[in-house]
Formats: sequence, C-alpha cells, structure tokens
Amino acid sequence: MKKRDRRGVSRREFLKTSLLGAAALGLGPTIILPRRFALYAGGESTHPNISPLRVVGLEDPKMTTDVVPECNWQRQEELVKAEVVAENMDRLACALAQEKDPAAAWRAIFLKPAAKAWSDTVAAIKVNCIAQQRTRSAVFFKVITTLTDVLGLKGENVFVYDACHGDAITRTTGRGAWSVAQKLPKGAQAVGKWGSYNAPVTVGKPWKDGSQQAKCLDHLVQGKVDILVNVALCKGHGDEFGRFTLAMKNHFGTFDPGPSHSGGGPTNPADYVIAINKTPQILGDMDPATGKVLFPRQQLVLVDCLWASDPGPGGEATHQPNRLFMGTLPPVVDYLVATKFRRDAMGWKTNDALATRFLTEFGYQPGDLPQGGEIVNALAG
Repeated sequence: MKKRDRRGVSRREFLKTSLLGAAALGLGPTIILPRRFALYAGGESTHPNISPLRVVGLEDPKMTTDVVPECNWQRQEELVKAEVVAENMDRLACALAQEKDPAAAWRAIFLKPAAKAWSDTVAAIKVNCIAQQRTRSAVFFKVITTLTDVLGLKGENVFVYDACHGDAITRTTGRGAWSVAQKLPKGAQAVGKWGSYNAPVTVGKPWKDGSQQAKCLDHLVQGKVDILVNVALCKGHGDEFGRFTLAMKNHFGTFDPGPSHSGGGPTNPADYVIAINKTPQILGDMDPATGKVLFPRQQLVLVDCLWASDPGPGGEATHQPNRLFMGTLPPVVDYLVATKFRRDAMGWKTNDALATRFLTEFGYQPGDLPQGGEIVNALAG
C-alpha cells in the first residue's frame, strides 16, 4: 500500500497523473491522448494537498455589526464587516490546509498548471445571485484579493459568474441590479451569465442511462478556466434536493438546471445534481480510463452562512448564523453542512437519506469522515 501524507493523498500518484494531464493540455511535451468520456471514479482525492474529507468552519458574530436575521441582500451588505470576514477566511484556509501561515495555506489550496505563470492563470468564481439572497461581497472579494495579492493572478483574469441568474451581476440599474458586482477589486471582471450554458457535454450516471448530454458553461468545456471557486449560499429547498441547496446545487449556474426538472423518474433531480458534479468540466481533466483527476479545476468550496434560511430557495434569509464553511469536494461539504449545521445546530429538517447518498455516490461513507464526522472548528487551538 502506498504511503499517504497527512492530507490524505499519495503525492507520487498525483504528480504522475498531473504530468499526464499537463501533456494532454499542451502544457508539456505533446502526447496525443484519445478523447474519451471521463467521469469521476469516486473515492479518489481531487486535490494534491487537501483531503476531500476535510471540512472546516467557524462562527463569529463580529462578522456583522447588528443582528437582523430577516433582511434582503442590500441590508446584509450594510451589516457585514468585510475586514473580519477576510481575517476569518484566512483562519479557515489555515485550518483546511493545516498550515499556520495564511499565505502558505492559500498557496497550498490554489494551484496553477505547471507550464503557466500565475499572471497567466485564469480563475472563475461561481456565485449565487438569485432572488433576495445573494453571496455576500465580503466573501468573494476576499477570494479575489487572495488570488491577485497572494498568488499573483492578474485581476483581469478573475471572472465572477452565475450562468443561470447572472443578469443581475451585469445589470447596473433597475430591479435586481447587483450593485456590489460593479465594484470588484483588483480589476476582476463581473461577467454575469458569461455566455450562459451553451456547450453540450456528456453527463454520465446516475443521470438517466449515462449517455445523455446537458449544456455547460463554454469556458469550462473549452478548458479556459484553470481555477474554479464554488461560493455557495445556505438555503432550503424541496425534498427532492435533500431539503437544502448548498455547493453541489450551486452548479445550477455552471450547468443548465433544466434537465433536473424533466423526465428520468422520481430520482432525476438528485441524479442530475450528482452527475454534473462528477464531470471534468467541474472537477478538472481526468484520466478517462481510471476516472482520476489529473489536475484539479474546482480547488475551493465555500459556503457563505452569514445569513441562511430554512425554507427556500427564494425569499429572504430567516436566520443570521454568522458562519462560514470551507472544503474542496462539494458532496462532502454538503453532507456535513446539511447534517451537522442545518439539522443538528439549527434544527431544520433534512432528507438524511439523500444527504448520505450525495456522499456515497462519490465513493465515501459517513464513517470515513475524520474528526468523528464533525466539521473542524477553525477557531479552536
């Protein structure tokens, strides 16, 4: 058995597959690989430095200036203390990467292709700007400034999008205009729908028979994005989605959400959510023979729980938890946030069977989770 480091992945395995991936992407000596459909095999690490099973979180009332649980996104923006949010995100990064220095932690989390300079690396941040609840700007602004100031990306190479509801990002006036998106730091680009999902790709099982196609954001299909950051909200939803919408479903806005509502039997909504989150467009290029990720595209998952709601997905927030969560693999993040935070801490109903299925479909069991299946407190120790 290969020895694995403290972060839960064999570096020899990852470096070997990364070199193959770099070659396939034109980042090294040219090797022509057959273009076959790839799907994540499950139970494999998607990041060379971070265990996919590690999820960290924190609670800090100081991230907001007042307690106003039921309010819209405009009022929330007024209440958030951006500098405290930024400091806490550094703490989360340190806890996730198991590093003491924030800069070292962020450098462990964010990776660039071997043949690219940081100044040429492209990052995309998937936000959520539906209805009255939207990603708080302090959260994704911190991601932007980390990418530019710590890693060295050019601001013009950082794109903020929501291919489903992104009209609000680029709208400057009128109802629904998301004014904070017009003020991105470091020259980052608010691109709205970014051309929307218009490129068909094969989406494998468990959706239908595993050969169907769905439309995805073209920039991901073409491999133009090196780093994908998933910044989700914490809202309720129907039982068919587990009674919650978190990081996995946030990619309804990377992929066309329409197929989840059409045909395929009673499990189709969950099947589709699971299937799109296994694709190389989200996880990164894969070895089609083994399903192993060659180089990670989705390198960070954040859940913004400064405000949250039991119902949803529409409507205003109902609670103000002042919490943030961070990980690297959406089904693990979703399982832990749904069960440990939404169900156990908040007392909200959760479809436990479906939450567990989200985890097991990616090759993991609840008993595999470290810390006794708990979210690591980033403020402890």
